[in-house]
Amino acid sequence: MIGRSQELEQINQLSLSGHFEFLVMYGRRRVGKTTILQEFARGRDVIFYSSQEKNDSLNLRDFSRELQRHFDGQFIAPFPSWENAFAYITKKASDRQAILIIDEFPFIAEENPSIKSILQHEIDHRWKEQNIMLILCGSSVSFMINDIMGYESPLFGRSTCSMEVLPFDYLDSAAFFPEYSAENKLIAYGILGGIPRYLNCFSSERSVRENVETAILKTGSFLNDEPMMALRMELREPNVYNSILEAIARGYNKMTEIADCIHEDKNKCGKYILTLQTLRLIEKRVPCGEPESSRKTIYVFTDHFYRFWYHYIFSNKSYYDLLGKKDASAEIMAGISDFMGLAFEDICRQFFMRQARLRKLPFVPACIGKWWGNNPSIRAQDDIDLLALDKKKTEGIFCECKFTNRPMPMEEYDDLITASMAFPDSMKKHFWFISKGGFTEPVRRRAMEEGAVLLTLEDLFE
Repeated sequence: MIGRSQELEQINQLSLSGHFEFLVMYGRRRVGKTTILQEFARGRDVIFYSSQEKNDSLNLRDFSRELQRHFDGQFIAPFPSWENAFAYITKKASDRQAILIIDEFPFIAEENPSIKSILQHEIDHRWKEQNIMLILCGSSVSFMINDIMGYESPLFGRSTCSMEVLPFDYLDSAAFFPEYSAENKLIAYGILGGIPRYLNCFSSERSVRENVETAILKTGSFLNDEPMMALRMELREPNVYNSILEAIARGYNKMTEIADCIHEDKNKCGKYILTLQTLRLIEKRVPCGEPESSRKTIYVFTDHFYRFWYHYIFSNKSYYDLLGKKDASAEIMAGISDFMGLAFEDICRQFFMRQARLRKLPFVPACIGKWWGNNPSIRAQDDIDLLALDKKKTEGIFCECKFTNRPMPMEEYDDLITASMAFPDSMKKHFWFISKGGFTEPVRRRAMEEGAVLLTLEDLFE
């Protein structure tokens, strides 16, 4: 299994504690939660029940079957209630460890909300004194946070651990494409993001263009309409959400811009955007170093595939059908460097975060991200692709990220120096440049003289 060693190690440690453990695991659909749990369960004496979207009595029947087959080797009859089913676990686990995994728990709890109180009673009166490990897993992030761990939930305070399973970063995602060059690994990540189910749709035996043609543009392929299908599963009014996502993909990333673009009230947009944040599809960002309440707030995609799909596929499906998959994929790839700009900034941010954990930066940053705002030195708006600041904001790393074929010229070196003048002269400043196309010889000489760091794509994988 690619990646997930930290998640598996954490679950393994919980299973070895010798006393009651209750893990709440959550994360968006397709992120690989079930795969992690299946890997953990392999070779262990585990009760693994995958809930289904069906009525309560049928889930209870199937759950009863799993329990009885696990403990007694045969299924006799469904338990008359969830209370009886959990009491049966209590009895069977009196002299042995029991590990119970309920995958997609929201399917049960939404159909029968009382199950949370039933579990709470069993935990408080019996399980907390036994060697029982309970794992509740769900793809409805808001439900798992609010209805399982939230203050008003009967299960509030009962969990001993929580885990949000996040998408892979660019480096873990690259392991899916061992045959690709560094450039193509990054382009594949910029298109697909870090969702394992999406990454598995591409093959490193095909070119990126061929993968776009067969895995995304081909009618009936999994990725062809995955974002639309996923939204329909999660939301009742996908039309407004589609409009918001398309607007953000087109570069309208401020609340007022989004509302104007889709011709909706700003307050209404705010509610929809909050839901998209809960689904982990977009996130709120402010300039690096500024408070969360900053008025410079923008909204960006957290999922690169959704950004790709709404940028290219959503409004161009009919055109691409007429053009044909092969020519359509060639047209997309012809402009992929421009599309990769934002994705590459995110990749560089992830690189900085990895370097910080390895203590390979000049300092441990308190914040890492893009900066934009007024630059008094030029009396105009300015931006920095990537900025890292220490806790006291007395030291900073200023970074330019370029995903273009041409070697980076001196003008862009000067642009970063100018942008850094928006920050105090007293700040200790480090300058980094990451360029797909490398650097001109004058830039290399100047960087050596001034101690600036120059990196290429290959350096991101070392």
